[in-house]
Amino acid sequence: METKPTGPIGRPRGFDADAALERAMLVFWQHGYEGASTAGLTHAMGISTTSMYAAFGNKEQLFRKVLERYTDGPSAYLAQALEQPTAFGVATAILAGTVRTTTRAAHPHGCLGVQGALTTSDSGQDVRALLVDWRTAGYARIRERFRRAVDDGDLPPQTDPGLLARYLTTLAYGIAVQAASGVARDDLQELADAALRHWPLS
Repeated sequence: METKPTGPIGRPRGFDADAALERAMLVFWQHGYEGASTAGLTHAMGISTTSMYAAFGNKEQLFRKVLERYTDGPSAYLAQALEQPTAFGVATAILAGTVRTTTRAAHPHGCLGVQGALTTSDSGQDVRALLVDWRTAGYARIRERFRRAVDDGDLPPQTDPGLLARYLTTLAYGIAVQAASGVARDDLQELADAALRHWPLS
């Protein structure tokens, strides 16, 4: 009788794909897509290049899986923030989540989705486009949430949801860049609080 393999070929015994993906995320987060070498990734993941390809595909495919993990993990505050009952609560939660995530001691500072591939060589253009789409999708979700807030009377009727969402995302991305430059969490939160003092009220 033919027996089926019990797991993916190429994985070493004791291989923890979830833990390896977490470590790969930290490497990409710290060094960016092009700065993260295959050797550096496999060393951090504790597996061979053969095992990496067998489990995750090539470097670009690995990055795509890492971005999904980042979206559902460190960046999950966005989805949670959008559930806030008011537009002001949404903005407050997004900025607080940005400050918290980009300055956490256990993680690299900054944002993987912002700084992962701002500039790339020809071989990295697909990843650059992926992150542009990722940021655009986040902006679109916020814009739609603010459009609902206008319809519900939570924001003034003359509010431009797209402009307000662009303002908020630009501020959040700026906070991420400042965090990567070493600006302290308290200073970044103070900046966020100052911006929120000018929030439009219904």
